[in-house]
Amino acid sequence: MAFPRSTSIYFFTFLLFAIVISPAISSRVSSFIKLPTSVDESVSSSLESYCAGWRLAVETDNAGKWKTVPSQCVSSLETYYNKGQFDKDYSVAAGYAYAYAKTIKLKGDGKDAWVFDIDETLLSNLEYYKAHGYGSEPYNSLAFNEWVLQGTAPGYAASLKLFTRLQNLGFTLILLTGRDEAQRSVTEKNLQAAGYSGWEYLLLRGHEDQGKAAAQYKSEQRSRMVKKGYRLHGNTGDQWSDLQGFSVATRSFKVPNPMYYIA
Repeated sequence: MAFPRSTSIYFFTFLLFAIVISPAISSRVSSFIKLPTSVDESVSSSLESYCAGWRLAVETDNAGKWKTVPSQCVSSLETYYNKGQFDKDYSVAAGYAYAYAKTIKLKGDGKDAWVFDIDETLLSNLEYYKAHGYGSEPYNSLAFNEWVLQGTAPGYAASLKLFTRLQNLGFTLILLTGRDEAQRSVTEKNLQAAGYSGWEYLLLRGHEDQGKAAAQYKSEQRSRMVKKGYRLHGNTGDQWSDLQGFSVATRSFKVPNPMYYIA
């Protein structure tokens, strides 16, 4: 059956239009279909940026007093600890501490001292906090005490290296912790199992220290050491309350801990 000339021309024009325009339409449709993925990636990136900023605010004490890790940042903290960035951050801080320590001329009288906190400074409680939402759950003193009594907390490679280097330089090492005196034995055994030894003092909370804020308690303990004639050249801790107050060390080095805050 023959078609009129005008009909043939119309059909040819339509076919050409479809061939030329179809890829563009397909491309636009394809882009439109992929749009939700791009939005998800944008939201994920924005959340990660927020959580990185939150960690910075915590570490610099700009966040002030805070109680728990934001629930939306739990995944970010999991990545931070399990993908190696935490270890790198700790190593950098420890490296600066050692570089400073090497500049000090020790008098050789055994009174040149360095103070270390224990939890999240020498011993890692990460396994406990993994089971409790990386700090997103309110602190439970009974549950944490049960963990401490197991005496299985590992040490940090960077802190053990710094600890040993300071000993080799001739520093007297003082361990100052918020743990109770009743936990002395398990703490000593845990430290030794993790590779630490040779400290001069292990200072824990006595009956008279119960109820004191960490900064007050630790300042008083440092003051007693100063009165004994010790020169506190350095102090390493994961909380600002480990480092601030009175009778502070000449230099203080905060190691990372975005899982909890102690005033």
